[in-house]
Amino acid sequence: MTNPLYDTLFGKHQGKTTPFLRLVDGTVITHDGFLQTAAQYAHQFSALGVSAGDRIAVQIAKSPESLAVYCACVQAGIIFLPLNTAYTADEVSYFVENSGARVLLCDESRATDLAPVTERAGALLETLNGDGSGSFTAKAVAHPVTFDTVTRDADDLAAFLYTSGTTGRSKGAMLTQANLLSNAKTLAEEWRFTDQDVLLHALPIFHTHGLFVATNITLFAGGQMIFMPKFDLDQILDNMPAATTMMGVPTFYTRLLDDARFTKDLAQHMRLFVSGSAPLLAETHVSFENRTGHRILERYGMTETNMNTSNPYDGERRAGTVGFALPGVEVKITNAETGETLPQGEIGQIEVRGPNVFKGYWQMPEKTAEELREDGYFITGDLGQFDEDGYLQIVGRNKDLIISGGYNIYPKEIELLLDEEEGVLESAVIGVPHPDFGETVVAVLVAQAGVELDLAAIKDSVGASLARFKQPQKLIVLPELPRNTMGKVQKKTLREDYADLFSGK
Repeated sequence: MTNPLYDTLFGKHQGKTTPFLRLVDGTVITHDGFLQTAAQYAHQFSALGVSAGDRIAVQIAKSPESLAVYCACVQAGIIFLPLNTAYTADEVSYFVENSGARVLLCDESRATDLAPVTERAGALLETLNGDGSGSFTAKAVAHPVTFDTVTRDADDLAAFLYTSGTTGRSKGAMLTQANLLSNAKTLAEEWRFTDQDVLLHALPIFHTHGLFVATNITLFAGGQMIFMPKFDLDQILDNMPAATTMMGVPTFYTRLLDDARFTKDLAQHMRLFVSGSAPLLAETHVSFENRTGHRILERYGMTETNMNTSNPYDGERRAGTVGFALPGVEVKITNAETGETLPQGEIGQIEVRGPNVFKGYWQMPEKTAEELREDGYFITGDLGQFDEDGYLQIVGRNKDLIISGGYNIYPKEIELLLDEEEGVLESAVIGVPHPDFGETVVAVLVAQAGVELDLAAIKDSVGASLARFKQPQKLIVLPELPRNTMGKVQKKTLREDYADLFSGK
């Protein structure tokens, strides 16, 4: 193969006039039509001076055109860097500068805010809107609908995905063609995807789940997707009769269960429901099965590895677990201090090894060495244990990661901003249970002596620099933070104290 990822996921569909994307307005885009658009985009990147190995950063709405940008990058050998559409200009600036992106694609409405970002970074700014319009697409239509695929090796980089660090500095996880391709192939086979499947796709595509799991699996199998801009309950219910599979975060399933229109009859023809990106409550498992007769399949993955484990397609899908290691992937529980493998049943840090594991962090050799062992095992930062039957249970995290609605949030980034606010002596940011998002952000503040904090002003100030999903939902003022004898803030105590804040108790 000249380009394993393109040839296996995209190239084999050239000339196929069967549907690939079905939009909620009734529009149908064939496999070949999609590839012709992507080829024009690949030409346009070349016209902008972008070559194989260069980076393209995109902060654009989910659309067939935005997905075609991903395909164009793969075909042209460009490293694809998708960014959360909620990120502020300050956040985008770091990603563009750190990655050395040659081009930033954004929505026209953000061009004025982001122009200084690209100017500082020496990058080009192009626009692409959710309806497919924009400066980039206007230029691309003049190009041919075929493009000579650039030769790439399986070990060449295909994408950067940035993941937060405990210091607040994001890390660019380098994913190779082999990383993405191995996971797509394994998951398609494990979850029995075929060209007859129709995936209900309401996930964002700037995230591993929606792009490298949902989309890549569908492409590998040759199926089609009902491609929704975002999760819309009415649209999900309207389109479910035409689908066979669905992937979502726990919020999707709790919202479906809250609607009386979601019935067993509506879901009876569905083949598979998959959940990930955040823990699914056992009560959601039970309620969903009672309502529909379907047992949700939960799996475990992360930015640096894509998927590592999965509950079985055939066999018991055990609530509260993430199943077994995928074929070709090794998972072990180790002592965090010694690195020694622990006996079954004991809690320790989760380490994984396999063709899915990333190559390292961009321009961070020290951080790569800390988390990626010489023998290929990646230290995930999660704590887990194997139950008596070998199912993996995630029991916590040895970092202070918060997962809200499927998005990773590190408290340190928020704390650094809060500590700069007028009158704030110190802060501690924690995640507490939330019925809709799994977890949500709460900030505990200590005021400087004699100061009464203006919480509304602080919330507004911090919100200007943070994506909405990172913004604290509640600010709490305490006279002091709980500490141990070594002076370390006891966040576990804070989480326990405010565990019921959003439960209604």
